[in-house]
Amino acid sequence: MTQDNRKGLWSTADAYEQYMGRWSRDVAPLFLKWLTPEMGRDWVDLGCGTGALTSGVTQLCQPERVVGVDTSEAFIQRARSLVSKATFEVGDATDSRLPAASFDYAVSGLVLNFTRDPSLMLREMTRLVRPGGQVALYVWDYAGHMQIMRHFFEAARTVDPHAATYDDGINAPICRPEALRSALQEVGLSSVNVTSLDVPAAFENFEAYWTPFLGGAGSAPRYVATLDAETRDRIREAIRDRLPTGPDGEILMALRAWGVRGTVT
Repeated sequence: MTQDNRKGLWSTADAYEQYMGRWSRDVAPLFLKWLTPEMGRDWVDLGCGTGALTSGVTQLCQPERVVGVDTSEAFIQRARSLVSKATFEVGDATDSRLPAASFDYAVSGLVLNFTRDPSLMLREMTRLVRPGGQVALYVWDYAGHMQIMRHFFEAARTVDPHAATYDDGINAPICRPEALRSALQEVGLSSVNVTSLDVPAAFENFEAYWTPFLGGAGSAPRYVATLDAETRDRIREAIRDRLPTGPDGEILMALRAWGVRGTVT
């Protein structure tokens, strides 16, 4: 998390973990495999949240040093409890106050579109990396194959058109391949590449899918929190009707994130 409005969206570590953190933990290994990093290097994870990506770095990349930065004290405390082989600091991803050119990799997971100015975050990531190092991140494909949210908002809009104002598929145009590529090129990164990162999501039943939307931990849950009981129930049933539910009640979905990387010159 990287700024005041994001702290408002994801006010508790537990709510975030149930809503998105667990899926970020599934994407992180795919992202790091695609990055093909050198072992024994220095890493910084900006907007580290509860440590999903930081944990992946410590487990898969044999880092010399890992620093996670997040504005949320609650998230930092949770990350410290989950990831022992990293240092965590409360700070802003757009102005971390860490020394320049002190890392080989600056990474981030599911954060860029929540910053007040994505270019500021990308410039900060670039500032922190030594020449020849990499800046890399991933974001959800909100407008396409992030099916947890697409099913929610497409159903919600049939009941309440105002739901569209909370839809990150509309509000986060940066989370598209060409926009990501251009954003990294504009801050001076070279050899910019974009890839898709696909993971499955399985829910035991409808309640397992629906309950995280009640925690206030993200755009869709924040929207749900504004609803009266009748509207919330109508949306709940509209979503139930459209979900791909198996005969045993299990719900299977596909989730896609976009990964992007560039080299500091």
